[in-house]
Amino acid sequence: MLPKPVPWMHLLTPYEAEAWIEALNQALQQYLPEANASGYGVCFSLAEGGDIFLHTNSEGYVLLDMTPDAQWAAPVIAAAVNVAQPDSQIWHFPDDKLVQFVLGISSLVASTTMILRHDFNWKRKRIPLGR
Repeated sequence: MLPKPVPWMHLLTPYEAEAWIEALNQALQQYLPEANASGYGVCFSLAEGGDIFLHTNSEGYVLLDMTPDAQWAAPVIAAAVNVAQPDSQIWHFPDDKLVQFVLGISSLVASTTMILRHDFNWKRKRIPLGR
C-alpha cells in the first residue's frame, strides 16, 4: 500500500517539530524497500498552492525541490533557515536547520505525503548501450 496524504497539524514548538521528524523517519523505515534507498522523504502540500519535496542525504544536508507554484513560500523558508534563496528550485542547507524549516513552514502546510522516490529534477546521464 502506498502512502496517502495526511492532513497537517500546525506545530508550535521545537519539541513538536522534532517529534514529527522522528515519527516521519520511523514511518519511512516501514515503507523503504531497501536499506540504501535514495530519493525518499516527504512532500509538503501548501495550503495556498504548490508542493515542497524534502529529502535528507547522508552528507548532512536537507534538499528541497519546490514546484513553481510554491515559490511564493521561498522568503519564508529563507528566513526560517537563514539562507539565501537559490537561483534554482532546488535548495540545500545543513540538516541542523531541519527543525527551523519545519517550524517555519508549519502554518503554510495543508497536508504531507511520504515520498518513496523523487528525482529532484536532476538530469541523469544517459550511458549508451554498446557502440
